[in-house]
Amino acid sequence: MSESTPTVHLTQVQDYQFDLDFGGATPHLLADEPPPLGTGLGPSPVQLLASAVGNCLSASLLFALRKFKQQPEPIACKVTADVGRNAEGRVRVLALHARLTLGVPAARLEHLDRVLGGFEAYCTVTQSVRAALPVDIEVFDALGARLA
Repeated sequence: MSESTPTVHLTQVQDYQFDLDFGGATPHLLADEPPPLGTGLGPSPVQLLASAVGNCLSASLLFALRKFKQQPEPIACKVTADVGRNAEGRVRVLALHARLTLGVPAARLEHLDRVLGGFEAYCTVTQSVRAALPVDIEVFDALGARLA
């Protein structure tokens, strides 16, 4: 992935709703807290964190497979956040669990063991988040076989 200085501008719309402006031609996004604080009209900060990890993992896996000219599409990813209280009683994301699913059976992909052994190391967001909390990753093929 390219090095840059990503910037997002957040502006309060009302209550706990914020307009997220990514700049350029990228569409704005409305973020909101779930009830009872907000109205849930947009993704919450926890959902945005989980989606950033899932998107980065999916892109890293796709990139690694495409380096070997493989076609794993469509890749799907589900990220679940464990939210609870820390030792001080404050609500925190305690862990993230990612489940990636390839769009094809494993038998159709070459160099899969090599890819699975290294794609996570190139995921900028996941490796950064892992410095603060556990991120568990599982990879399955289109037939439901667990690969990693």
